[in-house]
Amino acid sequence: MDILRWLIEAFNSQIAIGTSALLVREVVGNIFGLASALGGMRRKIWAWPVGIIGNLLLLTVFLGSIFDTGYTANLWGQAGRQIMFIAVSFFGWVRWKQARDENGAGHAVTPQWASNRARVSLVAILIVGTVALTPLFRALGSYDPVWADAWTFVGSLLATYGMAKGWVEFWLIWVAVDAVGVPLLFSAGYYASAFMYLFYGGFTIVGFFVWMKAKRNEKPAIETEMLDPTIRGKQS
Repeated sequence: MDILRWLIEAFNSQIAIGTSALLVREVVGNIFGLASALGGMRRKIWAWPVGIIGNLLLLTVFLGSIFDTGYTANLWGQAGRQIMFIAVSFFGWVRWKQARDENGAGHAVTPQWASNRARVSLVAILIVGTVALTPLFRALGSYDPVWADAWTFVGSLLATYGMAKGWVEFWLIWVAVDAVGVPLLFSAGYYASAFMYLFYGGFTIVGFFVWMKAKRNEKPAIETEMLDPTIRGKQS
């Protein structure tokens, strides 16, 4: 019972900063998210399960009034994307493992450029998805501006899917997500997440160039055939 009480207290503990406070699990959840991003940049499979742990913690944070965290602003897009992250992360986890096994144990997934058709689809889904989900999030009582919450949700879905596919462009989608998500989080009072996403903004640009370099340095596979020694003899 004492252990359970300690876990509950740790779950709800806060860090006092001036006149405000930060939930410990919001900070810890974002640290796990950062570790996952670092692993993703290095194309390590462990990035996926680490990210899932962070998503579970942050899910309880963004539904502030439901979990009685002290936050009055519910960000349904932010909360919903944690669930989406978990689902897509399992897909990425399996896909990266399959890619590594196909390329030999211990080999990282190989970055690829998305096709022009895929790029157009990503932009179209981001715009149409934001427009379609904005009324739904508004009806659920999401924090204003509601379109920003919808934008971060759809963009995060596309970025995570792009990472699972091994597309270099997924880093640029994260830049677009952070550009909208950081001001939203600051205005809603989620300062730990806002500062972390601000850091992500610079980190994702670095990640893009790291993956682009990895793609450029990739050595193309060369197929060779065993020559038939009898062919030359027949020609002579």
